[in-house]
Amino acid sequence: MLDIRRIRENFEEVAEGLRRRGADVALAESARDLDAQRRALVLKADELKTQRNARSKEIGALKKAGQDTEAVQADVRAIGDAIAALDEELRQVEESLESAMLRIPNVPCATIPTGPDASANRVVRHHGEALAFDFAPRDHIALGERLGLFDLPRGVKITGSGFPLMKGRGAKLQRALIQYMLDLHTQKHGYTEILPPFVVNSASMRGTGQLPKMAEDMYHCEVDDLWLIPTAEVPVTNYFRDEILDCALPVYLTAYTPCFRREAGAAGKDTRGILRVHQFDKVEMVKFVEPETSYAELETLVGNAEAVLQGLGLHYRILELCTGDISFSAAKCYDIELWAPGQQGWLEVSSCSNFEDFQARRLNCRYRDANGKPRLVHTLNGSGVALPRLVIALLEQFQQADGSVALPEALRPYMREEVLECESSKVLK
Repeated sequence: MLDIRRIRENFEEVAEGLRRRGADVALAESARDLDAQRRALVLKADELKTQRNARSKEIGALKKAGQDTEAVQADVRAIGDAIAALDEELRQVEESLESAMLRIPNVPCATIPTGPDASANRVVRHHGEALAFDFAPRDHIALGERLGLFDLPRGVKITGSGFPLMKGRGAKLQRALIQYMLDLHTQKHGYTEILPPFVVNSASMRGTGQLPKMAEDMYHCEVDDLWLIPTAEVPVTNYFRDEILDCALPVYLTAYTPCFRREAGAAGKDTRGILRVHQFDKVEMVKFVEPETSYAELETLVGNAEAVLQGLGLHYRILELCTGDISFSAAKCYDIELWAPGQQGWLEVSSCSNFEDFQARRLNCRYRDANGKPRLVHTLNGSGVALPRLVIALLEQFQQADGSVALPEALRPYMREEVLECESSKVLK
C-alpha cells in the first residue's frame, strides 16, 4: 500500500509512476479526494466536540446559578447528534479510502524500463551457452515418459488438468532439487529455513498484495475463509505482521512449499506436460531489510537465485522487467529464465522483487532505527527457485542421444546416481 501522505503531497509523482505502468490514475485521484474529505470531516467533528464541551460546561455554571438549563441541554444534544452523523459519514469515507488504497499498485522504481508489456523487458545478462546437440533433442514430455518420471493422465484423473503426478525417480528428483536448494540457501547464503502453513487467512493475503486484486486467481475455502497459498511469499512475509522486529536487520528466511494458482492454465490445456500447472513446488527466499539497503539486497537476492542454477550448470538469462510487466506490489523486479531446448524457448523459474515499504505498510511490519524510532521495513522476495520448470530445463539441457539424462554433479549426492536411464522393469505401470 502506498503512503497516503505521498499521494497527498506528491500526487503528480505518484500519478506519473502509475501511468508508466499502465495503471488507472483515477484510483489515486479518488484516494486523494477521499483523504481530503476524511480530513475535513475530522476537523469538523473536532470543532463540534469542542463546542459540545464548552456548552456542557455552561450547564454546570447555570445549575450553580439556579438558572434554567433546558435550552443549553437541547443544544448539547443537537451537537451530539451532528457529531454522530459526522462519525458515520467519516466511517463510510474511511472504508472507501481503504478500498481505493488497496487497489492502487506500487509506484515503479524510476530506473526500470518503461513499456506496456514483456516486450519491453531488458536482458541484463546470460550465463552459459545453449548446448549444440548432434541429435534431435526431445522435449520433457518424451523424456519424462521414457524415464517413467511422471504419470500425468492419472494426475488428471485424480484431480484435473494442471495437477501433475510425479513418481519414482521423478518424485525423487523433485525432492532432491528442493533439498539441494534449501541446503544452499541455509548453509551458504545465510537464510533461516521455516516450514509455514500451506493455507493462510485473508489478512495474510491482503498483507502481501494478493487481495483484493487477484482473488479470482486463487483457491479459496469460503467456509473457513482460508486460501491455498499461491507462493510461500505469503506466509513467510506475514511472519512479522503487526510486529516491531526485536532482532537486528537484515532478516533472511527461506521455505519450501507447494503453490496453488488458478490462472496457471485453462482446463484441458497442456495436460501431457508440466509447463503450465495449477500446483507446483517452490523454494522461496524472503528478506526484511532497512530501506537504505534494499536495492543492494535485491542484487544479492538475484545472486542467491543464480547460484542455484550455476551449481546445476544450467544455461539461463536475467531480465529486468519493465513497468508494464512487474507485479502489483513490486517497485523493481528481475526474472530469471532457463533455456529449454525441447521447447525452443525460455522458461521463467524465478522472480526477484523489491517491494520497498509497500507490503510492510499493509503488514504493519516495522523495526527500530538507530534512534529507536519505529520505521517500516523494506521487504523483498525471490524464487530460489520454482519447479517444475527447473525439472523441464534440467531434463532437456542434460539429455543424451539415447534418451537418458546426465545428472549435474550437485544433485548426485541427493539422487545417489549419475544418470537417469530407462529402467522399464522398475517403472511402476
